Amino acid sequence: MRHIPVTCEQREAMLRAIGVSSVEDLFDDIPTPARLGRPLELGPGMGEMDLVAHLRGLADANEPAAGLVSFAGAGCYDHYVPSIVDHVIRRPEFFTAYTPYQPEVSQGTLQAIYEFQSMICALTGMDVANASMYDGATAFAEAAFMAARVTRRDLVLVSDRVHPEWLDVLDTYAAAGTVRVRVADLSDGASAAEAVRAAGAGDVAAVMVANPDFFGALSELGPLAEAAHAAGALFVVASNPLLLSVLEPPASAGADIVVGDGQPLGNAMSFGGPAFGFFSCIQKHVRQLPGRLVGRTVDVDGNDAFVLTLSTREQHIRREKATSNICSNQALCALAASVYLAAVGREGLAGTARASIAKAHYLRDRLLATGRFTPASDAPFAHEFALRFQGDVAAFQAAMLERGILAGVRAAAVGSGRHRPAEPALAADDVVVLAVTERRTRAELDLFVAEVASL
Repeated sequence: MRHIPVTCEQREAMLRAIGVSSVEDLFDDIPTPARLGRPLELGPGMGEMDLVAHLRGLADANEPAAGLVSFAGAGCYDHYVPSIVDHVIRRPEFFTAYTPYQPEVSQGTLQAIYEFQSMICALTGMDVANASMYDGATAFAEAAFMAARVTRRDLVLVSDRVHPEWLDVLDTYAAAGTVRVRVADLSDGASAAEAVRAAGAGDVAAVMVANPDFFGALSELGPLAEAAHAAGALFVVASNPLLLSVLEPPASAGADIVVGDGQPLGNAMSFGGPAFGFFSCIQKHVRQLPGRLVGRTVDVDGNDAFVLTLSTREQHIRREKATSNICSNQALCALAASVYLAAVGREGLAGTARASIAKAHYLRDRLLATGRFTPASDAPFAHEFALRFQGDVAAFQAAMLERGILAGVRAAAVGSGRHRPAEPALAADDVVVLAVTERRTRAELDLFVAEVASL
């Protein structure tokens, strides 16, 4: 059904009914400098066929990353998505489902969420997981808030190697005054312990790190957890869920909360989103979990039944008791992850991770051999790594793009720039972060190396 706009007469009738003389009167509360003050420059009207052709021309000006040889990562990765994922999530009973307020008519959606929660717990090693969050950045920020509620403290220590955009989101949340954020070097247990001492152990609510971090480096989590717990703080880890199929679960190292972005699990890059965030924690703190949690019980006939066990958001309970104002979860994207995990299985997921890691190590060695790159870090890594380019990074990436190659992400161009890592080599403007997934072939890797060597 096409949209049929109201007539001028109908618009005037509605304005009279609400007691204003013009549409502009409805925007009086918006400051004049924030308003456009002139008609939109839309150009002349078009017929439908001409308009569709015009819009298609605009769309064709985009260069989808999936159509290139992509070595870009920094939170959005070019993994293969099996066709079954799209087939299932486009079924109308899932595609059109909203909030499962009525369990008697929402068993399919509730069971899908329950299975998703179970899979996240299996990957992270944690006791409970919620029904998903908007994205990894908001899950990370909600973890800071949760730690403040649990410890009744307000200072969170955050690693300077967390994704810069996540740090910006955390700053935005913190502007409300609920938590204070201090970004510090938390690269190992000693630096974390020193940061805790400098902050005042009795004030620290959480020690928050990413593993792997924004630059792809892996850390030993045990000493970081010990530094946090010695101060009575929670230990929060952000992680890549696909890599958790081959890495030690954060729970084993003492994590209290594990969060992350689920895009690597069956969600296409889609120009940067949407995807979903996952959030898991130990059982002790389940009642401080933000969002909602689906549980399994039995009905009066003894059959399995799924219900919203916890939903501690302000739409459901008194605002002062709410743990979050998150209005919904990313159910469809979380369902895509569940279908993906069920389709590839435990061994398939681990195989995808191992292939990505092996190819990344091969590429790094070959790129260093060209002499155009030097290491930005010697830390162990998985499928993403940071190198320093010997020359103009922008010109290099533009030249590679002309050849159909996305040559990583310039680290300094990500985020607001308010937070830079303390390590000088990682803070340099010539640092490029490159990611390799299972989709990259040996021929593509060698082509990239040859193009770099030819510059």
